[in-house]
Amino acid sequence: MNTELARQNMVENQVRPSEVLDARVLDTLRNVRREEFVPARHRNLAFADLALPIGHGETMLKPIVEGRILQAIAPEAGDRVLEIGTGSGFLTACLAHLADFVVSVERHADLSETAGAHLAAAQIRNARLEIADAVRDFTTGEQFDAVVVGGAVHALPDRFRSWVKPGGRLFAIVGDSPVMQATLFRRVDETHWQHEVLFETDVPYLKNAEPPRRFSL
Repeated sequence: MNTELARQNMVENQVRPSEVLDARVLDTLRNVRREEFVPARHRNLAFADLALPIGHGETMLKPIVEGRILQAIAPEAGDRVLEIGTGSGFLTACLAHLADFVVSVERHADLSETAGAHLAAAQIRNARLEIADAVRDFTTGEQFDAVVVGGAVHALPDRFRSWVKPGGRLFAIVGDSPVMQATLFRRVDETHWQHEVLFETDVPYLKNAEPPRRFSL
């Protein structure tokens, strides 16, 4: 496989036609080597329009979804970003490429360890990985310019909102499978929010953020 040609095709034939037109985002997807974050058994599919399994029932998001997340959250050079769900570490690397610093939380220690090795190999030094369940027990005394939720939630937990600075933004995929809404939330001030539905998709739920069980007789 011609890796560079495949990467260019991913950007030009998948991501850009999906209304991802931000030049900084497109350059990031060209410069961060996605194939180095993909499990070895799936490396030949690194640039395909597929969600690739990474273990524990988790997946690496499709390139189109990653591009749309990055464009929506629009990290700037001075931003501090919180990512919920490190996964493969590829989106972490892209966020770090665009922002000042990234804190990324992952509940599976082995995924976090593998992602950390990939980030180190890519010489990403402005990201810190933490192991915790963000839905239930992760705590931080910091508020961030941007928060990216890397898996779906049935309803957005209030604790996620608390991590966003006034004037900051939060990206999350919310709702019921198979039609979920990728939504950008903006914190206007301490008490007021605005939100915009950007597109529909279907991705795995974060653990402990699934819909409540429905019992039938």
